[in-house]
Amino acid sequence: MAMKSRKSAAKSAAKSRRKTAKRTAARKTEAPAAMKGAERLFSMSMGGLGNTLERLNLSGVAGTIAEGRRKDLAAIVAANKKSYEGLQAVVARQTAMLKNAVSEWQSIAQGVSAGGAGQGLGRVDEMAKQAFTMALENIRELGELAARSQAEAFEIVRKRIMENVNEVSALLQRGR
Repeated sequence: MAMKSRKSAAKSAAKSRRKTAKRTAARKTEAPAAMKGAERLFSMSMGGLGNTLERLNLSGVAGTIAEGRRKDLAAIVAANKKSYEGLQAVVARQTAMLKNAVSEWQSIAQGVSAGGAGQGLGRVDEMAKQAFTMALENIRELGELAARSQAEAFEIVRKRIMENVNEVSALLQRGR
């Protein structure tokens, strides 16, 4: 009985392989027809694109495009320069703030050692409050400085984007 089930399983597997082979052969004959259809659609779309490009007056377009990319590059360089200058200003201001804080703490330390423990602690408390207030003001100032420099850099890029839009519009208008 086990022999019969093996034979029927083998027959079933062979039958399945024959069906798969027939399906594969059918697909192979369908593929070239599908490819020809896709090639025909592609050539039609490219022909339409060619006709559209022929109708447009594109004389001098290459020079205009090259000049536009040169202006794009100049705008990026200018924006990076503004950003770098802003970063330098922030670093310079942070350095000045740090030097100021160090000199204040040095004067506090000298006052504490000269005045005695009671006076010194009161003075330290007062100076700590002033230092905290000054730190908050410094953080605000640095934030404004960084935001201002980034806004200037963004404005340069924004103007160039608007110029690009206007240039493309002018090219399209001229091409009609």
